[in-house]
Amino acid sequence: MTRQVLIPPVLRDACARAGMSPGILSNTHVFLTGVTGALADGVMPDSQQAQFHACFDKIAAVLAEADLGLDALVEMTSYHVGLRAHFDVFDRVRLQHLSAPYPAWTAVEVAGLRRPGAVVEIRVIAALD
Repeated sequence: MTRQVLIPPVLRDACARAGMSPGILSNTHVFLTGVTGALADGVMPDSQQAQFHACFDKIAAVLAEADLGLDALVEMTSYHVGLRAHFDVFDRVRLQHLSAPYPAWTAVEVAGLRRPGAVVEIRVIAALD
């Protein structure tokens, strides 16, 4: 079995502090740790839309370490604080980053997330061609 840790340069310091891997390439799939919308410097934007874009940007950065793009996603689970209040905005941002064929997707409303101020956490699985 082949396994490779995927850590984009922008996330190296945060991953070292947290003792975690943002992504693991295992044979034909890439498994990503859930990402919130915190910026590279750790600041959580006040804007929900900015958080949503930051999530997809971080996902793209991890996938790029495996020479993949967002089109490689096969499954996505998003965890939302206040899902109904921001779903339309999230969906618009999602569609700016993803295109057909879309990954299988489950959206779950939660009471809270580990990062203070985070309104979404996204976890994905991608497949190699």
